[in-house]
Amino acid sequence: MKKINIRQVVLDTETTGMNLSYPYYIGHRIIEIGIIEIINRNITKNYFHTYINPQKIISKEAFNIHGISNKFLYKKPIFSDIFNNFLNFIKDSELIIHNAQFDISFLNYELSLLKKKLPKIENICKVRDTLKMARNLFPGKRNSLNSLCSRFNININKRNLHGALLDAKLLAKVFLFMTTKQNSFKLDFLKEKNNNFNNKLEFLCKKSIKKKLLIVKASKEELKLHKLKLKLIKNTCGFNLWK
Repeated sequence: MKKINIRQVVLDTETTGMNLSYPYYIGHRIIEIGIIEIINRNITKNYFHTYINPQKIISKEAFNIHGISNKFLYKKPIFSDIFNNFLNFIKDSELIIHNAQFDISFLNYELSLLKKKLPKIENICKVRDTLKMARNLFPGKRNSLNSLCSRFNININKRNLHGALLDAKLLAKVFLFMTTKQNSFKLDFLKEKNNNFNNKLEFLCKKSIKKKLLIVKASKEELKLHKLKLKLIKNTCGFNLWK
């Protein structure tokens, strides 16, 4: 039987800015796309990464987040130059995104500007939102990418600023942790370990019962000293500690 490879791609984008309310993309453009490939739950060395000249001024708030300037993007390709390679990379795959609505909205907006009647991203790929997954797994807790990396002990020392490719790599690791069955294996192991301990404890108890217990009685001298101590307590405190 031919083995079926399950392909998933983890995507992140950076933009010129965002509106505080939906639709986020109004007046803004994508400036970076980073995608990491996962096949059969293994992160491969195959990836897609590009910077994009948005032909629009990057907002100060966005620059403070990702540190990408218009000067840096000046000679980079525009979206119409890269969209074919981008679509070919993601097609026939499950798309993994953190807060998927944000990135999907921007990507669909960019595709609509091409005037080529291209299908929307959600019609090309099945989309899975890791933010929704995290909220189900960890209700009431912080579920940002940084928080999830910290929860799963994933090193984020290189994440001084946001970057699409780096964030996609981190999210790929987070996704594998959130969807792994390793936790149940660990619990089974602990259960087995506890059972072994309990069995040994029960064996030792039974063994000690079979032995004749050694009873040590106080000597006459020790009883005499004990009575004197009780008398001293009574005289000091005004009551009998033990009758």
